[in-house]
Amino acid sequence: MIYINNRDILDQTLNFAIEEYALTHLDINETYLMFYRMTPTIIVGRNQNTLEEVNMDYVRDHRVAVTRRLSGGGAVYNDPGNLSFSFIAKDDGDSFNNYRKFTEPVIRALHHLGVDASLQGRNDLVVDGKKISGNAQFVTKGRIFSHGTLLFDVDLDHVADALHPDAEKFKSKGIKSVRSRVTNIREHLNQDMTIHEFRETLLHYLFEGKEEVPEYVFTDEDWAQIVATARARYRNWDWVFGKSPAFNVRKAQRFTGGRIDLRLDVKHGLIEQAVIFGDFFGQGDVKDFAAQLKGLRYEPKEIEKFLNTINVAFYFGKISKEELLSAFV
Repeated sequence: MIYINNRDILDQTLNFAIEEYALTHLDINETYLMFYRMTPTIIVGRNQNTLEEVNMDYVRDHRVAVTRRLSGGGAVYNDPGNLSFSFIAKDDGDSFNNYRKFTEPVIRALHHLGVDASLQGRNDLVVDGKKISGNAQFVTKGRIFSHGTLLFDVDLDHVADALHPDAEKFKSKGIKSVRSRVTNIREHLNQDMTIHEFRETLLHYLFEGKEEVPEYVFTDEDWAQIVATARARYRNWDWVFGKSPAFNVRKAQRFTGGRIDLRLDVKHGLIEQAVIFGDFFGQGDVKDFAAQLKGLRYEPKEIEKFLNTINVAFYFGKISKEELLSAFV
């Protein structure tokens, strides 16, 4: 494993660009680890409707950055008190949605620090029933990254104020609010430390105490491509906020595998345009799935017939074909 040292860059658009560059350009047979922090930033999942997830008045008033990641899942608020980790590795065909594989080393490191963390639900690390980490993944061309947050010393009040949480999600979990659901790792350590000390401790634990941690050093050419990616994708309005078509049918439903929010423009009984939002975890680009809906009759039998020809799990992860069909009708 090789460490990618981002020199504590706090611009998350650059951090995501570094992560994407490592995924697509570095040695396919090598595993890389990077940590990153950021200025106050809201990150939405690949398939989410940004304007509906984010409290835009709060964002403007508090100068919070907003960007979108390549991976699925839900929206999160981070600030410099959060430490995110990312494992970038070869996809062995059995890694996507296998969060235990990538979080287990982090869990062991947290146990070493006195934090009784465990993996629960779809993708969360929790302590005493409260969330300290959410995780997501992205796969492309034989490579995967699995990244997650570590709420070390985040201003948790901002977590609640910056987002528009899904009330159905809380209802399903038997909790009342964002604030009551999360906790900071720092409160659970057996010995207090700064976030920089926390990062160094994790780093050396994950590299099994090696005195010299092997690092990948970016060249000027690497940096030029990284900056270009940050500008073209993670700072791009179309990528971050997207454009929703006019629609006259909206169907939204939450399942164990995530939320589905369908926006359909139906005319004369035919689907003319479709957009699908949600916090589900799929490998495929849901835009490709939505494009195939165009021209279908908007009726259950026609939709079911279409779904029988599609690998639903590829696009929607653990949401089943039957559940997806119910979301349409």
